[in-house]
Amino acid sequence: MTDNAPAAPGTAPPYDAVVLAGGAARRLGGADKPGLRVGGRALLDRVLAACTGAATTVVVAAPRPTARPVRWAREEPPGAGPVAALEAGLRLSTAEHAVVLSADLPFLEAGTLERLLTALRDTGADGALLTDADGRDQPLVAAYRTAALRRELAALAAGPDGLTGLPLRRLTGALDLTRVPDPLASFDCDTWDDIADARARIREHGHVLDEWISAVKDELGIDLDVDTGVLLDLARDAAHGVARPAAPLTTFLVGYAAAQSGGGPEAVADAARKAVALALRWEEENSGGASAPDAG
Repeated sequence: MTDNAPAAPGTAPPYDAVVLAGGAARRLGGADKPGLRVGGRALLDRVLAACTGAATTVVVAAPRPTARPVRWAREEPPGAGPVAALEAGLRLSTAEHAVVLSADLPFLEAGTLERLLTALRDTGADGALLTDADGRDQPLVAAYRTAALRRELAALAAGPDGLTGLPLRRLTGALDLTRVPDPLASFDCDTWDDIADARARIREHGHVLDEWISAVKDELGIDLDVDTGVLLDLARDAAHGVARPAAPLTTFLVGYAAAQSGGGPEAVADAARKAVALALRWEEENSGGASAPDAG
């Protein structure tokens, strides 16, 4: 059950998450955009990883395998557009606040959602949304008061054409919004160049190890905060200096996943197989072999 109790001072209020994962992805040649991988993880799974604090997470799309459990909804008719999709997602939400997200945000983090929710609470606005590097509003990286969304959705639905085909600005234009600049978290993947840029960015110095460990944990189903510094120090002491720091960390996570599954040779082999498959996907991306519409 969703907790609608007031948030303690200095904390973000409880919330539900509505992720819009439909759309035709025309600028990607009709590719399955939510399933495209950045850092070995599907874009949709990267967004869902940022929503672990949600009481309920609703994905509006045809059901598909995901790294964490969600509830599924579908706009009527399918393909009716983002306003209709949002309305369908809100039918499964009971919280007073909801984050509304697209499924193509490779750099979204839980802290971003907390900042949006805190801004929403502190300003008293109907919604708090990110702005991108050019200062443009991003209504699908935002937190809203669900009562305000339902009010305006009902007004639009009463129009002659209903919600089908309406642009989001018809909805957000009627809301009192506050804005939070964040060029990185608002970065979305609309083109193959965007996908390539995201894949290159996560491999930059200072990011690649955290990205890899997050990807391995998702792949193996591990919910664990890893102290990478301690583990790397231990590995360096044992091996007199490690050239590839991802290797000992990955091995540790494989062992942990196997232990959670009851241990034994079969559990170790299964966890290792998943990690190897993930590593091969990373290698394929890094070599440029996954930049065409068959990359999903």
